[in-house]
Amino acid sequence: MSAPQTGDTVNDIEGSEDAAQTLLALIRAAFPHEGVPGTAYERAAATVQAAAEDTTWMRVKLAQGLDSLQALAGGRFTELTAQEALPLLLRVQHTSYFGFVRQTVVVSLYEDEEVWEALGYEGPSFDKGGYIERGFDDLDWLPDPRIEEYDGDPLVDVVSDLPRAATTASTRGAAVPAGQSRARAGGTGRQVNSSSGNGSKGATS
Repeated sequence: MSAPQTGDTVNDIEGSEDAAQTLLALIRAAFPHEGVPGTAYERAAATVQAAAEDTTWMRVKLAQGLDSLQALAGGRFTELTAQEALPLLLRVQHTSYFGFVRQTVVVSLYEDEEVWEALGYEGPSFDKGGYIERGFDDLDWLPDPRIEEYDGDPLVDVVSDLPRAATTASTRGAAVPAGQSRARAGGTGRQVNSSSGNGSKGATS
């Protein structure tokens, strides 16, 4: 499986039973569920292969990727457990072919009704009137919610010291145009006295 990737070699890989079994083992290791039947994984693998056929580039990348994965495992990837396969999947997780497999399987596998049944998902509820009358809380793999009444010291309400009628305008001065003093702006509402050189007093602003 580790021969140079000539055109003939790629065609041999992508059409072989070995490649199909490698893909199936990859999907099982990447999405491990003890209760999910093998038929669901097989349908997911078939979906990946069909999607790869849409473009020659992805078809070749998938074939080459599966071949390299077998090479990393010494030709025995299909014999590995999910735990043994994990380090190899981490090594190829950023490759284009693995990303293609992952994004395809994450949709196709979890849309499979056999997977729903294995995982305890009852499927869409809209056309059945929702879950309220269909055992919405019967998932036995979730812990019971903890409901406790508060029995500590009474909580103290925090109330602001500002009067209710306080506004921005009443708690800070009006804005003054740039380059002007408050006396020139005339927005303070008080008398401003200024001394001039001859001792005269300024007028009320």
